[in-house]
Amino acid sequence: MKRIAALAVPLVLALAVAACSSSGGAAKSGGKLSGSITVDAAASLTEAFTALKAGFEKAHPGTTVTFNFAASSELATQITQGQPADVFASASTKNMTQLGSVALHPADFAKNRAEIAVPPSNPGGVTGVADLAKSGVKVALCDAAVPCGALARQVLTNAKVTVAPAASLPDVKSTLAAVESGEVDAGVVYVTDVRAASGKVKGIEIPPAVNASTTYPIAALKDAKNPSLAAAWVAYVRSAAGRKVLQADGFALP
Repeated sequence: MKRIAALAVPLVLALAVAACSSSGGAAKSGGKLSGSITVDAAASLTEAFTALKAGFEKAHPGTTVTFNFAASSELATQITQGQPADVFASASTKNMTQLGSVALHPADFAKNRAEIAVPPSNPGGVTGVADLAKSGVKVALCDAAVPCGALARQVLTNAKVTVAPAASLPDVKSTLAAVESGEVDAGVVYVTDVRAASGKVKGIEIPPAVNASTTYPIAALKDAKNPSLAAAWVAYVRSAAGRKVLQADGFALP
């Protein structure tokens, strides 16, 4: 899904203005944002969005941001089945597209790329993608249906490496946890997750020639209960302050 960056912010701001002026009950008090929103977000955004929440709520006293972190594919399915949410932040344009008109003016805000995670002692002796196919090396991958799984399989295809995973897990955090616990010798996760593990795993970089990346879009949702606050959160994530937090967490800008 392509979006013209120069138009994305005005669209978000227009949404906020429209929401504030509607009679639908956008939560405002004396011109200030108030109330709460639920943000459905890719599991890989856990650390960055938790940090952004602190800054956002400090800037807007009386507001609360609640997160539902999971695989983007699972979240998209929940939303299409009617589970309430105000904002969706996906680790894949495919899963945002799945929402159709339910997602209002999706805009790209971050990019991520794959990295191999191994326990600090690296018991499998993994030094690159080819080692993932070695006999006796136990590898964890995200399920193929979720963005981190699709990314991992693209890396393996690019490298012409065939891997039979010892574990196929529902999202990137559970894949990372399998590496941290020593259940497996390696896992293919995101660069940001290796950084967030803070010494609990060791990262093995994947050469650019075979690596793959994914783009993260965000959107307020059509049936948001608090559309003005939802639009404000989207704008904050895409602001200079938001970009600074995302980059500090290891994300690239789109």
